[in-house]
Amino acid sequence: MIKVNYFARLRELTGKSEETIEQNSMTVQELLNWAEDTYPGFGKNTVHVAVNEEYALKEDVIQSGDVCAFIPPVSGG
Repeated sequence: MIKVNYFARLRELTGKSEETIEQNSMTVQELLNWAEDTYPGFGKNTVHVAVNEEYALKEDVIQSGDVCAFIPPVSGG
């Protein structure tokens, strides 16, 4: 199982702050595709993913027991 956390607008879009996905392993890209399929408008091309508190590349593999965070783009001033 892979735990995912949602922040900012993604929390509003999904209606939850976290959930668990019943997968043993998947790439970050596969996780982003899953999120877009599950929550249309998710923005898989602009969202970053952290795995176990470190930014991950789209080809990185997520294993069961990992904790992922979807990080939407932010702007500052």
